[in-house]
Amino acid sequence: MSAKPITIIGGGLAGLTLGIGLRRRGVPVTIWEAGGYPRHRVCGEFISGNGTAVLERFGLLARCHQAGAVYTRTAMFVCGSRRSPVRQLTAPALCLSRHKLDALLAETFQLAGGELRVNARRTTVEAGEGFVNASGRRTGPAEKSPRWFGVKAHVPRQWAVPLEADLEMHASAAGYIGVNRIGEGEVNVCGLFRVREESRRPESRQEWLRGDPDSLLRERLRLAEFEPASFCSVAGLQLEPRRAAARAECCIGDTLTMTPPVTGNGMSLAFESAELAVEPLADYSRGGLDWPAARRRIAHRCDAAFAHRLAWARRLQWLMTSPAFQGRLGTVLLRSEWLWRFMFARTR
Repeated sequence: MSAKPITIIGGGLAGLTLGIGLRRRGVPVTIWEAGGYPRHRVCGEFISGNGTAVLERFGLLARCHQAGAVYTRTAMFVCGSRRSPVRQLTAPALCLSRHKLDALLAETFQLAGGELRVNARRTTVEAGEGFVNASGRRTGPAEKSPRWFGVKAHVPRQWAVPLEADLEMHASAAGYIGVNRIGEGEVNVCGLFRVREESRRPESRQEWLRGDPDSLLRERLRLAEFEPASFCSVAGLQLEPRRAAARAECCIGDTLTMTPPVTGNGMSLAFESAELAVEPLADYSRGGLDWPAARRRIAHRCDAAFAHRLAWARRLQWLMTSPAFQGRLGTVLLRSEWLWRFMFARTR
């Protein structure tokens, strides 16, 4: 009996990783990707938690290092001019530009015998057999308020950004901005912002990424210039957690649910969800499971792995963007070692 094929809609982190895992089990896989490689994406480019272990099990970690990945070992949270102590991460996080990482994964998938169709769009039939939706972030309706949007850009190596920690997370009334080193002297600046009033629009992506006037982030980036080609943005993001069991289609990665970027765990969830889907899909391909059973098994695995984490991530998102965090309470919370360790553990 020949193996049943799997079609993956979306060639981002989750889709490509799933494709690599399935090809290594002999499953015929086609990935449809609307864009091409290499390209920049709105992303913290920060792999923290179980995602690094997934890369190692898939034989991809060494290739990431060869591509210039670096480890982040320290972090600091900032609100205006107030800051937390520089703290050690429980485990180092891996940082690599998506411009390099997506291209690396795409090449690995093709070398494994997968069929990659780039610059090609295809929509899956709802709950279509053999189709996996990994098409990326869900966007909300334009009238939804507050509306979240993300912006990302790189600072080239010639502009030395004076970071005190490998990762700095800068909060403001408008959202928050993560700044971290990603290899070869580059720095990634990625922000999540919200728009409550219809009239409020970001006049300049550069200005939003530079932070509030008189903030520590503004001082950090005072002399820096962004790489024009690295600018990218996405609007209408939905950050409400969703359960896989409630979906009629088979979804992984951000298509399933998006964790608030403040956790630094979104890339890890993409890799983890791909790994969780490999075995059920391989069983379906070999005839050991029918499609509804394979889809249910993937959904159960993802919900069991992520539900608790997503609930705590939502609480952290609320805390970081609440008015209370901008006041005296924020000063206390920034200095709390207990809160740092507690929230870091709960969102991993």
